[in-house]
Amino acid sequence: MSIHPTAIVDKGAKLGVEVSVGPHSYIGPNVVIGDRCKIHHMVTIEGYTTLGEDCEVYPQAILGTTPQDLKYSGEMTTLEIGKNNIFREMVTAHPGTGNGGGVTKIGDSNLFLIGVHIAHDCMIGSNCVIANYVQLAGHVHIEDNVNMGGHSAVHHFVTIGTHAFVGGMTRVSSDVPPFVIFVAARGPRPEIRMINGVGLQRDGYSYEDIGALKAAFMKLFSRRARITGSPIRDRVEALLADTPVNPHVEYLCKFLMRSFAHNRHGRYLEALRRDPVYRPTWKLSNGKTLTVNVEGSGAVYKRLDGDSSHSQEVFELTAVADPGHDFAGWNGDLTSRDNPIRVVIDENKTVTATFASTR
Repeated sequence: MSIHPTAIVDKGAKLGVEVSVGPHSYIGPNVVIGDRCKIHHMVTIEGYTTLGEDCEVYPQAILGTTPQDLKYSGEMTTLEIGKNNIFREMVTAHPGTGNGGGVTKIGDSNLFLIGVHIAHDCMIGSNCVIANYVQLAGHVHIEDNVNMGGHSAVHHFVTIGTHAFVGGMTRVSSDVPPFVIFVAARGPRPEIRMINGVGLQRDGYSYEDIGALKAAFMKLFSRRARITGSPIRDRVEALLADTPVNPHVEYLCKFLMRSFAHNRHGRYLEALRRDPVYRPTWKLSNGKTLTVNVEGSGAVYKRLDGDSSHSQEVFELTAVADPGHDFAGWNGDLTSRDNPIRVVIDENKTVTATFASTR
């Protein structure tokens, strides 16, 4: 182990074998650093942060400081980093929040170039290359083998599918399907340009699999497919019905169905968020509406249930009383004191959560 005399390593920190810490770096009391990690000079690692083996952190990178979320109230949350990751200069990564599951997680063998920001509750897979100054908002999920060009910015709750390539300076406001090249177009919105054939070939995909994905692209995203006027959901269902389906094409289709089915912005993870209700009414993908009212002092959290299907959507509603109040029950189109409770939206429904003062 090599620790420079000017480095500050708290006595509570746990460092593996052959770890080096450069001049003027700071390692906090709850940090765990795996074997053979190299921490350059002027690095800050704090909070409940874990680095796997053989990671390298370059100068002015800051890992594990308090998340930039106004809902964060000091709860113990973590930043979990796998093996063989490289964090270049000025990379920042924040731990999770209680509202988002409590953990920011990064897989193995990723390269984060200068100025990348990884916000709270992000989930990043393995073997990704995230170029200079890419900004990842909270709750973003990046699957394995993703390559992102410099200065791209990702909206919160977006999912980027495996083997996707996101071009530089692209605004990513909705889920990016797997296996595609997604780039800034001439207009205000980016577009799916083509299948990432070169990237897939480099990663060992067969010509047969790449050909099947390219054929699927022509049926789903090409100009010829779009001018037919048929909704993308119908085109996906038609492709899935044309058996046998290549397994990678099937994954692409299921990814699209998940993104389009449950959120009008095309962000699947946003349907799972557990934020309080700030607006009373949602128009759902099946055309029905769910209205949630609150009487008294409290909030309601909404989460999409796994039993949702093409014809109906199922939500889990959780009532949380403010201090000095108790949850008194649900009224309206369902009457119960169960909490949380499942509500099937097979028709327009209105639900009211009632909170009673205990004072």
